[in-house]
Amino acid sequence: MLELDLPLAQHIVDRAMAIVPYNINVMDAQGMIIGSGDPQRLHTRHEGAQLVLANRRMVEVDEQAAACLRGVRPGVNVPLVQGDQLIGVLGITGEPAIVRPYAELLRMAAEMLVEQRQLHAERDWQRHQLEAWLRHLFDPQVSLASLQVEADRLQLSLHWPSQVCVLELNATHQVAAGQARILTALRSISDCLCAPLSATEVLWCRPYSARRDDRAWLAQADEREWGVARLLVSDPVSNLDELRQASQALQALKAFSAEQLPSQRLLELSEHRLATLLHSQRNSWLLKGWLQPLQQLQAQDRTGVLMTTLSVWCRHDGQAQVCAQALGIHRNTLRYRLERIAELSGIELARFDQRLQLSLGLGLLTPQG
Repeated sequence: MLELDLPLAQHIVDRAMAIVPYNINVMDAQGMIIGSGDPQRLHTRHEGAQLVLANRRMVEVDEQAAACLRGVRPGVNVPLVQGDQLIGVLGITGEPAIVRPYAELLRMAAEMLVEQRQLHAERDWQRHQLEAWLRHLFDPQVSLASLQVEADRLQLSLHWPSQVCVLELNATHQVAAGQARILTALRSISDCLCAPLSATEVLWCRPYSARRDDRAWLAQADEREWGVARLLVSDPVSNLDELRQASQALQALKAFSAEQLPSQRLLELSEHRLATLLHSQRNSWLLKGWLQPLQQLQAQDRTGVLMTTLSVWCRHDGQAQVCAQALGIHRNTLRYRLERIAELSGIELARFDQRLQLSLGLGLLTPQG
């Protein structure tokens, strides 16, 4: 049940007194005046309101009756009801015969304002519960069973296949306003769920569509000045378990892309799946051993020429002529550099598995400053 508070009570008074030329009081469920056109009457007890609360009916007070009651002036006092609950009293000051016609109309208007406030409160509560549920997708401490129970309680309508996205926002002084605009826009889209993950991140769960053009969406976001820096997109998922895994995979993609692809705005998990997986394991003993040959090369390549050559060579799938042209060097120079790379790293470049090790490892190395 919604309780009358001072801001709501005064809002009712201000709206009513903009219509009728009489003072209006709003009393709470204890008969205290918490909203009034006469500030001196605020926070005083109204015995007429207590009579209304005790009898659950209209109470009219004339001059004679007012003289016998504390804190009361002539007028009409009517109960305010929300649902089946008596939540307060509305009083209109004046000769009862004159103000009586206004009383019922003002009560109806006041109860509509209370109901509107209640609906807003329920919507806000529902939104906060939904946002908390979405954030729990990223929390490995929250079990999948708990997520399912909470989804059922909130009556979430999850549509499959779905797709998880994370929007990273530009960290400017207007980031809060941009985030608010994005959330408002996304909430208006049918079958979409969204929540702020942090001051500069928004989680967006949307129905999957193979025809969706995310580059065009980013262009529209720029036109609307939403301040979207990057968009990270998961694979389509078909159930809650996959939704949880996709959400956590985006966190790994975010960490990988921030280090290795800082200028790329659109990042699709499907294009960086293996690199993301390896990056998420970058502190493991196995992967450290895998990266050791490259780190040896990097440590001894003071000018960076060999690392650049290796990167271009891997990018062109080991095609010597194309690689030499891309680097602007002679094939003999390229051959010498590759021999030097093999010598310093201990990798046999003729072996496919070891070339693959170098190629994937390049995307996991921490750049040297």
